[in-house]
Formats: sequence, structure tokens, C-alpha cells
Amino acid sequence: MNRDRREAVWVLRTQADDRDALEQLLASLMPAVRRLAVGLVGEDAADDVVQETLLLVYRRLHQLADPRLVRPWTYRIAKRVGVRMLKKLRRTFEVGGEESGLDLLEAPPEAPDARSIDEFLRHGEVSPASRTVMLLHFGEGMSLLEVAAVLELPLGTVKSRLGYGLSILRRNLHEKEGQA
Repeated sequence: MNRDRREAVWVLRTQADDRDALEQLLASLMPAVRRLAVGLVGEDAADDVVQETLLLVYRRLHQLADPRLVRPWTYRIAKRVGVRMLKKLRRTFEVGGEESGLDLLEAPPEAPDARSIDEFLRHGEVSPASRTVMLLHFGEGMSLLEVAAVLELPLGTVKSRLGYGLSILRRNLHEKEGQA
């Protein structure tokens, strides 16, 4: 049985008050939610986003009409929680006036690999909006139509955010190659 089918069965069982199914469902969703949260808000705040997302999934799972859509539905919740966290962090940054320290980080001298691209997405110049699209598309293997549905955006907006993120990634990779 594939992952989506297994998760749909767990949703149905959870809606029928099966606690073991709930634990299996949340364990299955957690790694993807964590990847999205880290990409959206960074490593430091990701755990808070994951915890709040999974709590909301637990509380609202009975409202999910189509169990096959549990993963996109969860991504949508995580995106909303992450955006709220970003707004909260931004207010804290503006009030506190602290430097983020990202400008003090040195780029690795070797050629970029998948891990360094993940690092770039977490700490790079890509906006949270573009980063979220890139993470869902490349990291979670979702089509652009699926990303648009999860983020509740028009397909054209998703494409432009992906293009913007990729152009910044290309520019930074070319700059790193030029420095080496």
C-alpha cells in the first residue's frame, strides 16, 4: 500500500477514535512538516511550527472530508502557522533591533551539492514565499498545480515565485563559482 493510501486509512481510523492510527498518521506527516517549517522559518523556530501544526491537525482532523487530501491539507496548515510565526519573529526583530548574524556566515568553498542548496534555502536571500514554493515543489515532489492548491495561490503566482527563487539560487551559485 502506498503512502497516500496508508495515510487516508489512518485518517478514517482516527476519525473513528483509533489512537494508534492517529500516532501513525502524525509520525508519517512529521518529517515533511519539519522540512517545510525549517525552510519557511528556519531551524530555531521550526519545532514550534511543527508542534502547532500537528496539534491543529489533531484537533481538526474530524473536519477533513476527503482523507486522501490529508497531506496537502497538512501543508496548508503548516504554511499558515509558519507565516504567523514569521510575522511574530519579524515583530520581535523590529522591536529588539537585533542583528540576525547571517551576514557573518561564510560560504563553503566546495561546489554546491544538495545539502548546500538546502542550507541556501534555509539561510539564503530567497523570500519565505519563494522558499515555500521551492520546498514543496523540489523537496516534497509536488507538482506546481498541487503547490498552488496547498498555498491557495494562482498557478501563475506559484510559477513566478519559483522562477524568482531559482534566479536567486542561480545568481548565488555563479557568485560562489566566481569566488572559488
